[in-house]
Amino acid sequence: MLIRISLILAIIAALAAGTLNILQVRDKITTLISQRNDERSQKEQAQTELASTKKTLAKTQADLTQTQSELADTKTQRDQAIATATAQTKRADDLSTKLAQTTQERDDAQNQLASYKNTGLTPEQVLTLNKSLKNAQVQIEAENEEKLVLLHTIGRLTNELNKYIGPNQYVTLRADLKGKIVVVDPKWDFVVLDIGEDQGLLQDGELLVSRDGKLIAKVIVRSIQKDRSIANLVPGWKLGEVIEGDEVTPAHPAT
Repeated sequence: MLIRISLILAIIAALAAGTLNILQVRDKITTLISQRNDERSQKEQAQTELASTKKTLAKTQADLTQTQSELADTKTQRDQAIATATAQTKRADDLSTKLAQTTQERDDAQNQLASYKNTGLTPEQVLTLNKSLKNAQVQIEAENEEKLVLLHTIGRLTNELNKYIGPNQYVTLRADLKGKIVVVDPKWDFVVLDIGEDQGLLQDGELLVSRDGKLIAKVIVRSIQKDRSIANLVPGWKLGEVIEGDEVTPAHPAT
């Protein structure tokens, strides 16, 4: 009897334990189902938000692309506007210059017309006088060139004459004659000058070489061309090294 009671109690205890376990398992299953539903809801919400974010990002990128395109167009338009403004400014400046030139020409023409009216001459007489003036100018230029040639000839002949008069005679040169040394040959002690016959330089003329107002040497002309000449350094007068760019002036200027 006692064994039966014990067995019944054991069965009852086992059933109670099983029931308790079933209740605990059911609670756990309920909790897991609830957690799964929550996670699914959160996942769906996250996916919805992700899709919304992607959509927003795509729209933002599209807006950015459009903005960059509009910015490029705006920059192009700005550059075109600047170029147009620059061209218009240049055109305005050119027009202002032409206007000033035209105004000056008009004023000159009015002055010439007033001068012409004051002379009381006819147009034919004015044309004749103008032609005569041009002919006179041409003749004066020709006479000046001839005079220059005669002066060079006189200077050259005077130089040659001085050679026969005596060894102590020297060649006088124009007081305003100035030149520079363009080539120096230290081995043979000669220099090339940038002045010649056209500037009034004469054969055997003596020139003082200076730099910054300081006397460097003296040279004597040995060969003359129209705008070039060759001169030798005078022994005993070399006070320093002669270099290109040194200035030369007459040692015996004409008074």
